[in-house]
Amino acid sequence: MQGYFSLLIVRQRYHEVMTIRKIKKWSLVTISSTLAGYVAMVIYFEARLGYLQPSGGSSIVIATFNNKDERHERVVRLTKIDGENYIAAQHWPRAWYYQALDRPDIEVKMTSEFKPYTAVPLSGSELEHVKDVYRMSLGFRFRTGFPPRKFMRLDQTF
Repeated sequence: MQGYFSLLIVRQRYHEVMTIRKIKKWSLVTISSTLAGYVAMVIYFEARLGYLQPSGGSSIVIATFNNKDERHERVVRLTKIDGENYIAAQHWPRAWYYQALDRPDIEVKMTSEFKPYTAVPLSGSELEHVKDVYRMSLGFRFRTGFPPRKFMRLDQTF
């Protein structure tokens, strides 16, 4: 009889251990698939946005140049703050931002033609002020995967 109860206890512990393992396994599967789905959604959103290049009321086209002097045009959102023109890299694809850092003489098309501008990266109190004014909604930041935001001021050159 004692052997029978020992067998029942061992069997009960086996089922408890297996239940815990199943819970851990399915928790890991659920978390992994949710994370993979979120990453896929961000990639799809960013790729679609990059492909469509939407333009609208506050959109402008900037032309940056890489080290081989190849021209790259990109649609970005222009925000005017205290009479200055600002643009932001707020998506993961941001080659244009680094090209503008390397070669700050860029061209900007605000109306019908491109004009020369200088891209000036922000720092200090100007950066903090622009971050406060240039806010994005939580929904937008969620869809874009919470990328770090980098800002530039556009100074027209004559």
